[in-house]
Amino acid sequence: MNSTISYTKDFVISKDGTKIGYRQLGNGPGLILVHGGMMAAQNLMQLGALLADQFTVYIPDRQGRGQSQRHNNFGLVAEGEDIQALVNKTKAENVYGLSAGAVVTLQTSIIEKGIKKICLHEPPILVDETRTDWITKYKESMNKKNYGKAFMSIVNGTDDPSSLFNILPTFLIAPLMNIAIKSEAKKKKENSDDVPLKPLIDAMFYDIKIIEDSAGIINKYKNTTADVLLIKGTKSQPYLRNTIDKLSAALPKAKFVELVGQGHTVSNNGEKPELVAAELKRFFMNNIH
Repeated sequence: MNSTISYTKDFVISKDGTKIGYRQLGNGPGLILVHGGMMAAQNLMQLGALLADQFTVYIPDRQGRGQSQRHNNFGLVAEGEDIQALVNKTKAENVYGLSAGAVVTLQTSIIEKGIKKICLHEPPILVDETRTDWITKYKESMNKKNYGKAFMSIVNGTDDPSSLFNILPTFLIAPLMNIAIKSEAKKKKENSDDVPLKPLIDAMFYDIKIIEDSAGIINKYKNTTADVLLIKGTKSQPYLRNTIDKLSAALPKAKFVELVGQGHTVSNNGEKPELVAAELKRFFMNNIH
């Protein structure tokens, strides 16, 4: 479906000289969508299209994915500066972040006062209850170049407990995923902006660094001057839902939405991005004249 959504491409140069590419569509006030792990800009295109009737939507490929380069010193500070550079270029005042992208969004709002509103959708901020067992399994699998097993470790640690991938045993699914990943890599289309699954699995190293760097960021949360919307789903991992509760307690004035019957990747293509789009329109369009 992404191929039917019209968009233009551009790039911005981050503070350290890293080139960050992004997609642009729609018209209206600027709204940046920041994707999560095992994703690229392509994954939020349906959400972007649903918002394009009221916003100029910017969807960057986070570092090391698609049109964007890798930082020499990657981590939360560098990725926050990436989005800050995009804010400075586009003058966008609104930012939505999903998962690790939500951590980056929060970091950006702390350092960039030009941002007026942010939406944080289940950021995996490192707190006592955060699951990290999957990270060890991911690294072990990547050391063996077992992409199927690495994929399953990511899913087990971040996807909804009730998802099919989390119900079926890894020893059955991982070999099938290895076949699918290799097959997809061979079918990579020329001149396509979409990123195959294999490099997205590779790029989870960047998201893990974001999680590791997020320790203590809730204490800085009060320093953001932006209005905040917090989103969580009833089917998401308990630790992700708990993080939203901690953020809500740290900033009581933040607005809060719970999506009943939905999980962590609800805004992804093919899920229920229309539910997220409705909440974002309600939040970001309020007080815009």
